[in-house]
Amino acid sequence: MKKRLFLPVKSDVIFRLFYADERNEEFLISLLKSILKLPEDDYSEIYIADPRLLPEFEGDKMVVIDVKLYTKTRKIIHIEIQLRVTPEYLQKRVILYDAKLITEQLQSGDDYDLIKKVISIIITDENFIPASPAYYHCFTLYDPKAQVEFSDILEVHTLELRKLPEYADGTELYDWGKFIAAETKEELTMIAERNPVVEKAVVKLLELSADERARDLFERREKARRDMAARDKWVRQEGIQERNIEIARSMLADSMSADLISKFTGLTQEDIERLRTTF
Repeated sequence: MKKRLFLPVKSDVIFRLFYADERNEEFLISLLKSILKLPEDDYSEIYIADPRLLPEFEGDKMVVIDVKLYTKTRKIIHIEIQLRVTPEYLQKRVILYDAKLITEQLQSGDDYDLIKKVISIIITDENFIPASPAYYHCFTLYDPKAQVEFSDILEVHTLELRKLPEYADGTELYDWGKFIAAETKEELTMIAERNPVVEKAVVKLLELSADERARDLFERREKARRDMAARDKWVRQEGIQERNIEIARSMLADSMSADLISKFTGLTQEDIERLRTTF
């Protein structure tokens, strides 16, 4: 198999290795600034935290997010990258994660004033907000009709890589989106030529791509992803087959012809004859 020239940042394991590395703090801050409108002082101290979210009750599942960090004023930022997207599922998962990030801030008896802002940045390689063609959105607790904010305690930002336009729109976010989405060396070169910070990031990414441990982690993650996709396909196929058999049984009970049953279910004549013998 031909060796990749660079490891793709949109792989969750590479994204984590790249942006959660304290040596790459400059690139993490630049990405954050391209998305968020925080006071400049917030970026003066960035602390990369343990990405695990502690279970709230005994028996709860341990949750691991891609990147978790604190700003100087203890705002919590959660960054998640997803290659495959089921919008309804991902929306609920983000809400669950944010709820955990809020509730884990307090111990019994603590004052609500201790709760700090939670910001989620969700980056997807498939369409996440199908109702809009825009590649970036910011969602808050806000009443657009009355133009009143309920609270600024929560923000969800989305970046959809598939929706990035072909030509640059002059924003830092576009450049970082293209960097994360890049699949060829040519794409990386084009971005590097117009953005000096991204150019430095490309050099760091190529260094990371030469690291055998990083490559091994990426290959393991890709194998797990392929295995899961194959398993999901098998489950879907098995479900379809079982449904077709039930349909065929009902049609046989109504004395319908084998040709018609085959047309509606895709079962072979031999399969239908075997089912007929069970009646």
